[in-house]
Amino acid sequence: MRRREAIVGYLFILPALIGLLVFFALPTVRALTISLTDWNLLRPGKFVGIDNYVRLWGDGNFWESLRITLVYVVWNIPLQTALALLIAVLADRLAKSVWVRAVIIAPYLISNVVAGLIWLLMLDPLIGITNAFLSMIGALPQPFLSSPDQAIVSIAGISIWRHVGFTALLFYAGLQSIPKDLYEAARLDGASEFAMFRLITMPLLRPVMVFILVTSVIGSFQIFDVIAVTTQGGPANSTRAVLWYIYENAFKFSRMGYASAMSMALFAILMLVTLLQMRLLRADDSDLG
Repeated sequence: MRRREAIVGYLFILPALIGLLVFFALPTVRALTISLTDWNLLRPGKFVGIDNYVRLWGDGNFWESLRITLVYVVWNIPLQTALALLIAVLADRLAKSVWVRAVIIAPYLISNVVAGLIWLLMLDPLIGITNAFLSMIGALPQPFLSSPDQAIVSIAGISIWRHVGFTALLFYAGLQSIPKDLYEAARLDGASEFAMFRLITMPLLRPVMVFILVTSVIGSFQIFDVIAVTTQGGPANSTRAVLWYIYENAFKFSRMGYASAMSMALFAILMLVTLLQMRLLRADDSDLG
């Protein structure tokens, strides 16, 4: 009986397992082998060992692109998480309507490319509606995506606008799993709203928070679509994030081996960041216990 149940279980996960092998595992192995070659897409690759990784270590442009990506992550993750949590709490306490949740999640239904094109027009320094609104309230117009100082922050804002609704929905689902009796008991004890949020909501939302932070950080390190349709790495390379730099080397300069080496380095960095996050959050859980 157990064997039959196990077989049925494996049959259910078989499509996902095949997809994982075909679209993730095999391409990862292929990228690793390509990273050990000098291949320009026009001739067979020449094995060069770890030369691409040695070159990568001394490539200042790669480290600069990684720094730009970190700046984007620092702007994106804290603001998106805090705003999403606020929206989820307000939706849970004030408005539990399905229509409210639909409005919140609506931007996430738009693709990254479409969102980038919409905001490219809205943030245009000359014809954009954003500067028109700033002029109406007496503020100075801003260059946004045309400024090396504001471009990466503007891209982070576009990403926050698109993803905050989905993140808020995850928080909202987590809030529904918290027993309401805990809040009622806390109110009887005279606890304030802030105290209930700090002592009840946040600790019990920790599993959802872990999932959101880990997936959001991984996704932020792979920012590409919005950059591709708005700035294409500019102005003055101020938005040349690491994934865009990999794309340039692979398809603009035909350095597929070197680009694969950078992709493997990014994979290793993401693994390290994820493990570090999990260790820190688990440490918090043990302290909480």
